[in-house]
Amino acid sequence: MLTHIPFPALPVPPSWFPGHMLQFQRMLPTLLNKTDVVLELRDARLPLTSINRNFEGVLQKWRRERGRVAPSSPSADGSIAGPSNMPVCERVVVFSKRDLVPEWGVKPFQRAMAAKYPDQRTFFASWNHTRDIKALSQLLVNIAKQHPHRMELNVLVVGMPNVGKSTLLNALRNIGIAGPTPKALRTSAQPGMTRVLSTRLKLSVDPLVYAYDSPGVMLPFLGNGMRGAERGVKLALIAGIKEGLYDTEALASYLLYRLNVLDPAAPAYLQLLPPGSQPLLDVQEFLTLLAKRLCMLKRGGIPDTSRAAVWFIKWWREEGGLASASAPALPASLASSGLESCRRGWGFDLEWDVATSEAARYDEAAIQAKIEGCIDAFEANAQEEERDGGAISATQEKKRMKEKQRVKQQARTKARLAARRGW
Repeated sequence: MLTHIPFPALPVPPSWFPGHMLQFQRMLPTLLNKTDVVLELRDARLPLTSINRNFEGVLQKWRRERGRVAPSSPSADGSIAGPSNMPVCERVVVFSKRDLVPEWGVKPFQRAMAAKYPDQRTFFASWNHTRDIKALSQLLVNIAKQHPHRMELNVLVVGMPNVGKSTLLNALRNIGIAGPTPKALRTSAQPGMTRVLSTRLKLSVDPLVYAYDSPGVMLPFLGNGMRGAERGVKLALIAGIKEGLYDTEALASYLLYRLNVLDPAAPAYLQLLPPGSQPLLDVQEFLTLLAKRLCMLKRGGIPDTSRAAVWFIKWWREEGGLASASAPALPASLASSGLESCRRGWGFDLEWDVATSEAARYDEAAIQAKIEGCIDAFEANAQEEERDGGAISATQEKKRMKEKQRVKQQARTKARLAARRGW
């Protein structure tokens, strides 16, 4: 079992914020005026990194204007308690790709989110599991039934690129509408397929539920220093950033690190290497072994590590995520390893140390406490970045300064004109 897992060197994050993203971001406050339910999609593998903080202020203002500061309490059947004549204002955070994270962390994570973000309701789903789609469809129907004064319920789906918004709406439409329903929205494994707001899609007939698909919106600036670099690499690994903006060997290095954290005793990638191989820390050593195993050789028998890196990332996106999701909550050998602690993780955002003395009482409550600590650290880092200006690039800061100067110049010009007219 790996005892020390060093953090890899990461490249500076690129900027990828096409014009259609900015256009939708400006449209969002107006769209929310006719929205009853916001389905915010995030990737379960990146439950914190896939938060778009640019949405937060707009969504909080929307809830205040509707007179809602806390969510209605769901009953046992998933319906929403509260007066039926109140304005509908529900925010449901849907974590897609549930099957790609270990099941032992789902409930502790949901309870931690409820404790830290009481205005958000969380829902985990995998688009491959019909029961998850049916449960989400029933949740929307129950919200509509709790407000019979409304002729229809309007749902807006938002989120970062490539988290599965269009795929979800196609699945909800297929479940909610009787008979054969053709695919309404185009989907792609690459980010940026949806570039404009969709037309209304009917998700249920009785009661009437309609939904809008929206373009995925990336952060205009991923951040400075190591935090920004790690944020960018994580999003690139889930194909949330345009292909080609990152070197594949840099992505492979971070992926190797993360799979080691998820399971330091038996990382998921061991199945790709020759039998009897041990966990590895050096990405070049790993890619060399992998290239030989896959017969990816250049002239002269030299291992082609670049091709191996591309294959490794593709394997993780298509198959390896399922393998890594089977990692246990704790290595079975921890108690007999003689180590004082080990590093554990859930998804690619949450990691913590578990002392050997904690192993005996390492239950869901203990895991929830660890996750809450990760969320606290995430929020503290986000506030620090905002305070230090780390959420804004140097280019954006220059544009802001120029705009301020332009406004001041206009104000001085108007003042001089007014003075001359009055004089």
